[in-house]
Amino acid sequence: MNLCNINHSFNYELEKLCRIFLPYEKIAVINEIAEDDIFAVSKLEDRTCSVTLNFLGKSFSETLVSPDDTAKEKELTLATALFNCFVQATDYRSEWGLLTGVRPAKLFSRLIKTVGVGGAEDYFKNRLLVSGEKTSLCKETAVSEEKIIAKNSKNSFSLYISIPFCPSRCSYCSFVSHSVDKAGKLIDSYVELLCEEIKETGIIAREQNLKLETVYIGGGTPVAISAAQIAQIMAAVKENFDLTEISEYTVEAGRPDAIDKDKLLAIKRGGATRISVNPQTMNNAVLREIGRNHTAQQTVEAMALARQVGFDNINMDLIAGLPTDTPESFKNTLHALLELNPESITVHSLSVKRASNISRENTLPEIETGKAASEMVRYARKTLSEKGILPYYMYRQSKTVGNLENVGYAKKGYEGLYNVYIMDETHTILACGASAVTKLREPGGDYIERIFNFKYPYEYISRFSEIIARKKGICEFFKNYPI
Repeated sequence: MNLCNINHSFNYELEKLCRIFLPYEKIAVINEIAEDDIFAVSKLEDRTCSVTLNFLGKSFSETLVSPDDTAKEKELTLATALFNCFVQATDYRSEWGLLTGVRPAKLFSRLIKTVGVGGAEDYFKNRLLVSGEKTSLCKETAVSEEKIIAKNSKNSFSLYISIPFCPSRCSYCSFVSHSVDKAGKLIDSYVELLCEEIKETGIIAREQNLKLETVYIGGGTPVAISAAQIAQIMAAVKENFDLTEISEYTVEAGRPDAIDKDKLLAIKRGGATRISVNPQTMNNAVLREIGRNHTAQQTVEAMALARQVGFDNINMDLIAGLPTDTPESFKNTLHALLELNPESITVHSLSVKRASNISRENTLPEIETGKAASEMVRYARKTLSEKGILPYYMYRQSKTVGNLENVGYAKKGYEGLYNVYIMDETHTILACGASAVTKLREPGGDYIERIFNFKYPYEYISRFSEIIARKKGICEFFKNYPI
């Protein structure tokens, strides 16, 4: 597709808007008219915003006038015209309207502070063209997030630890993770160095007088490594950080086929208060389709084992829009999870990597898939809310089926605090391990600075001294932005 922008430079947002409808199409953004099978011409003249979309031989046009002369309103007006043209061309209307950002609830919270709840709802529905259902979801999530965010102080921080290994790689996965079979020889060295990085990070946290709020050990699948290695990592956390006043300590146990009693005991003895058991679906045929080498029964057994060991705060993940899954099968999965009575359930929407071809019959296969996924997430929200399991955090990703969202639902008092802190960028996150990203937030302000670790375990091991050197950037940051 060619996106031809004339007399303006609103390239970024308009390109992102095109990707709602054409997530896999290569989009060329240019400042002149160049025809293609699909091309759009957006033109700005004073406050007049006009768009013509040529879509597989058919033409659609819309002209709107910006309500004022500000760049923001002109950009929104052009986006509205482009959105309306795509709706006409594809017969598909995204429930998120013009919103393309990762954190819609954060935007809603900001609007509440300036124009009140009613004003925020009106802006979402009438200016951003967000559906009533998604606006309601934003409102409910924003209110819940604000209660959690209010628990923070200026020197609050969370600790994230990456264990980027899995029993095998799922077909839909886009995370930096490595199967134990292929990367097993790296694990011993990785764990040793990770413990060293945890130690160095603890020293820095104490020097900066930072207060630890939550710990999150994620992956990958953290339980892909041995019980002894899990215990070694968690002992390093306990030795180098004050855990006496933390609000939450999560280990993402993950795939049921990697969970056993020894690993759960290591996690429990290490100080974790919350774990996540992630089946993604309880349909065995779908599990095989996505390359998950476990069964629904193994999920049931893993949950029973976790309860036996003493965990009373367990999250379960599921994914809407998985290949070969259906709305009916998804509903069965949801009810199977409810039978297991977890304290929280996170409903993800599939983020697809593989491109699909546009049908020359003028249909978009990804839109049809998105409609089914939309039915799934609507059912999840209705069913969970009726049972008092309510939305408490939300985020969005690119190339998600149906342009949908990921939502964490929890029983009252069981909200995953770290999830809110990382998504809202509430406070500093000190991160250790391969692909981990430290996010330094200005105390009492909004400025954020990032320090990146190397992505892959072999890089992490071979260039570890560089990672430790980068940690000095934390001290430099707090010199410039003191608590």
